[in-house]
Amino acid sequence: MWYLCMFYHRLLDYRKAEVESLAQLFANDEEDQYKTQRLKWRLPLHHHPDSPFHFVDLPSEDVARNVSNRSILVKGMYELWGEGGSYEELEEAIRSYPDERKLPYLEPDSTFKINVDTFGKVISLQEQTQRIHGLSYIPFKGRVNLKSPEHKFWLMETDDYGVNNGLPPIVQRRIFFGREIGGADRKLLPTYQLKSRTYLGPTAMDAEIAFLMANQALVMPGKLVYDPFVGTGSILIAAAHFGAMTMGADIDIRVVRDGRGPDCNVWSNFKQYGLPMPIALLRADNNLPPWRTGLKEIFDAIICDPPYGVRAGGRKSGGRKLMKGVVGPYTVPDDKRTDHIPSTASYSLVECVHDLLDLAGRMLVMGGRLVFFYPVVREDDNVNNSFPEHPCFQLIATSEQILSSRYSRVLLTMVKTSQYTEEIAEEARLKHKDFKENHLKWLEDGNLHSAVFSPSDLPLNGAADAKTSKEPKPKYRGKYV
Repeated sequence: MWYLCMFYHRLLDYRKAEVESLAQLFANDEEDQYKTQRLKWRLPLHHHPDSPFHFVDLPSEDVARNVSNRSILVKGMYELWGEGGSYEELEEAIRSYPDERKLPYLEPDSTFKINVDTFGKVISLQEQTQRIHGLSYIPFKGRVNLKSPEHKFWLMETDDYGVNNGLPPIVQRRIFFGREIGGADRKLLPTYQLKSRTYLGPTAMDAEIAFLMANQALVMPGKLVYDPFVGTGSILIAAAHFGAMTMGADIDIRVVRDGRGPDCNVWSNFKQYGLPMPIALLRADNNLPPWRTGLKEIFDAIICDPPYGVRAGGRKSGGRKLMKGVVGPYTVPDDKRTDHIPSTASYSLVECVHDLLDLAGRMLVMGGRLVFFYPVVREDDNVNNSFPEHPCFQLIATSEQILSSRYSRVLLTMVKTSQYTEEIAEEARLKHKDFKENHLKWLEDGNLHSAVFSPSDLPLNGAADAKTSKEPKPKYRGKYV
């Protein structure tokens, strides 16, 4: 059945991917699973692809309700009773909507509430009341209850508001009326916001993005989620909120063991929110995983934000002298192990991503998901569409978050579709070598950091002409949030 989905106008690239992932999570049977793997979308008449209004075909009302209630970006999911370019067209559409769909929600012993919402403009309380009174042709027989109604109805209006208010263009007015199925609980974002968190680091993941990553990874109670770059635990906190068992690792022993004291560390972040503690936090190197030989397929999802050298660079075990062969491998004496901080060397994103994909191929269960951020340099408002590949994985979603005019990060969602074997590991190594040679030269030696932070170069002669010759592309809110 088709439902009207109204999104929050932010993180535009993430919206459909989140709904599609959650639809698979809440699918009830094999038939629903098949439908949710190929969700159909369509736009309302005269709407831009970045409009907050979309129609989506979901298997059942239960799936629609569960998806919208769990989502972070779905403002509301509605059974549409009518739409039109004017209130006359809306009335005609509502009157022609089948009575067997309407009457169960208009019974005398029911309670209801009508809300008015607009996009791109603000209307006064008096105008809202007038619009509600204009719906008197709908035979509501129940009682109005503004606090806790059984049924909520929404009148939503969008208009041709011009091109200068920072919103995607709409050709002409459109009005929707429908019954609310569900909507996101955005109250959890202030609860988990970073500014009130006990222990933070320079790369702590924003709460909203962390919850979106957890949704992309199909996190649910009983699943085991691993973050190999755990830092202060922001991603695992989102996974634990949805009931998953969590486990993390970081190369910096001071982060996972000490923090800033007994009451200010990763563990205290979980305690702050009353969440189950991680099964373990390891001091481990992504380049030299600690897992014993033969151990495979234990994690349901791996979610992480690898270090890519903008705010913090990657590190691996070694140290400069050890890497150059000046000194050989050594064993730390027992009496010095407690306070020992192992030496580390620089760890390029090229190597880091290869190791991450190899780890995920080996340690994820079949159908498990790998969700991680990958940096891209923007050129002429476009991004490079070449992303890392692995024979074990199928890339199912890419969601760009524009951080500046030069630099973005893309959330890659991959699902494991093949068993990990030594032959596949060798094939992955060759793929990585090809990808490194053809697509990742600019990432090798800190060029991403240079591209982000170096001053822009304009030619001295004709600099003014260069500025005026390029016509600026239209930009609007939501793309850059």
